[in-house]
Amino acid sequence: MLINLGLFDDHDIVRAGFRYILSQHSDIEIKAEGKTGREALAAVRSQDLHVAVIDLSMPDLSGMDVLKQAKAIKPELSILILSAYSEDQYGLNVLKAGASGFLSKELAAEQLVSAVRTVAAGRRYISPRLSEMLALGLTQDIEQPPHLRLSEREFQIFSKLVVGRSVTEIADDLCLSSKTVSTYRSRLLEKMGFRTNADLTQYAVKNNLIT
Repeated sequence: MLINLGLFDDHDIVRAGFRYILSQHSDIEIKAEGKTGREALAAVRSQDLHVAVIDLSMPDLSGMDVLKQAKAIKPELSILILSAYSEDQYGLNVLKAGASGFLSKELAAEQLVSAVRTVAAGRRYISPRLSEMLALGLTQDIEQPPHLRLSEREFQIFSKLVVGRSVTEIADDLCLSSKTVSTYRSRLLEKMGFRTNADLTQYAVKNNLIT
């Protein structure tokens, strides 16, 4: 089976490196590339993609936003979320949001190829570290970090609040009312035990969720 792949990252050098690695394998063909979330969504609509590799942080839409919208456009599409952050920060939330797997930008070449082939076959790609985290979470052997207790939508809004997006801006991004976003904000603050957006941002920086 030839795997039609889309590669979306705002760093040209990252895309070039991934393109080189994947081009060495005859069963993988890169059908689309882009550096913004909107370019990714346009490719999902217009190209017959089997797998999309999407960066978590892009200039316009976050990878989480693109993931949600892309799955609405094409539910059968397998999506690998790519990030400079480790599985500990975002891996579980990415899987909860519907991704087929999470890739660190520090992964080895063979892991990238294996991940693409795994999700193209309809399975999830779960690294040994993520597998361990899932097992610990299921057996409740460890206390989960506060951000892992959030629902998919709460985490989506949390990710925007910590980089300084206002309630109005988030409402526009997600096509929600400002009142709905405010309700989610209050709920996630309560779940995490914080009072202000500044508390959220401080937590995000301390836990390497943002730089």
